[in-house]
Amino acid sequence: MADNTVTDVKKLSFERAIEELESIVKRLEDGKVPLEESVAIYERGEALKRRCEELLRQAEARVEKITTDAGGRATGTVPLDVQ
Repeated sequence: MADNTVTDVKKLSFERAIEELESIVKRLEDGKVPLEESVAIYERGEALKRRCEELLRQAEARVEKITTDAGGRATGTVPLDVQ
């Protein structure tokens, strides 16, 4: 895979990357793509998957849980434990 292709993937938004990844999966599942092209788009799909995972990790790091007191009033925030 060319370096400029990887760079392009690194610039994609989550929505654009997931949309392209879904398109690649559909094309591969249809089984009508020549072998050489299948390998190339599979490699791009892997790069897109990594980009989506990276963006999700970044989003999770920014999400915070609002803490409240006994009266239900917001008292602050703490990192959200997503595990």
